[in-house]
Amino acid sequence: MPTTPGRISPPSAITVESPARLHLGFIDPNGSLGRVFGSVGLAIDTHGTRVTARQAHAATRKAIIEGAAIEPQRERIEQHIRQLEAALGKGPTIDIEVHETPRAHTGLGSGTQLALALGTAFARVRGHEASTADIAAILARGARSGIGIHGFDHGGLIVDGGRDARNASRTTLPPLIARQPFPEAWRILLIDDTSREGLHGDEEKRGLASLAPFPATLAAHLSHLVLLRILPAVAESDFDTFADAICDLQQTIGEYFAPVQGGVFASPAVARALEAVAAEQKAGIGQTSWGPVGFAFVASAQDAERALAAAQRATQGAPLAFTIAAGRNRGATWRAAGRRHHGANAA
Repeated sequence: MPTTPGRISPPSAITVESPARLHLGFIDPNGSLGRVFGSVGLAIDTHGTRVTARQAHAATRKAIIEGAAIEPQRERIEQHIRQLEAALGKGPTIDIEVHETPRAHTGLGSGTQLALALGTAFARVRGHEASTADIAAILARGARSGIGIHGFDHGGLIVDGGRDARNASRTTLPPLIARQPFPEAWRILLIDDTSREGLHGDEEKRGLASLAPFPATLAAHLSHLVLLRILPAVAESDFDTFADAICDLQQTIGEYFAPVQGGVFASPAVARALEAVAAEQKAGIGQTSWGPVGFAFVASAQDAERALAAAQRATQGAPLAFTIAAGRNRGATWRAAGRRHHGANAA
């Protein structure tokens, strides 16, 4: 955070809406070729996060937090407020209203998007012109991947450069090294096993620590996939090449993480659904982050409906939720909100 943040004329209330993201894979989890992690991801137009921050009527009372779906989310918001107060200094009490967030720990980046949306709204209502990178540093986001942070700013298909393996513990944001607008016609079928959560917290740290070193040959293979197949295919709207490359990347990284998550996919039901889709049409299938949400990229809205029908036929009775999404080629948006505490949709 800058020592003296830029000042802006603060609105009394602001609503921030940010996109969910798919984490399509790490490029080198071990840093065997000089940089650790490195990520590929995509901002999507469903499962977004929307938060309003408002100046409280009484500046001395404790902030009111409304709309938190579960107690851990409320506790996280309270922690973020303390972190923001420590970084930005004391000021008017800011009330927070959470309008919508994705289900936590499903691979959609809910924690980072909540932090960035909350931090951006809070800072602007306080009159601070803090960048997304500033907010991420204050709230300790982006420890491994920069996809959610860069997606908040830019949207689209994103590749970050990871961190220098010689100093991987530093807190600098993984650099944005490529950003491509995602083809508007392509669609993504998202499949969530609502009975499960992906690895997170201490369990995630222990899982990563237990894995064998990632072979340099596989890191080189994934680097080639990203640079010379995925990125050019998106730039040229070459769906078949993109789908094949995503399947290759996901199979490679999924096999590496399989000892920790119980297989290439965290959810057997999601795996069955995606296999049914791939058996009927060209699709790029995989799992976002630790799951359980899986995805199938398809070439059109019509193909997405076919994919949905195939997935549902193969998994009748399973606790799955389905969504058809598109890529989102813009980042977060914000606007002044109404002064009333409820119904923040009114500007």
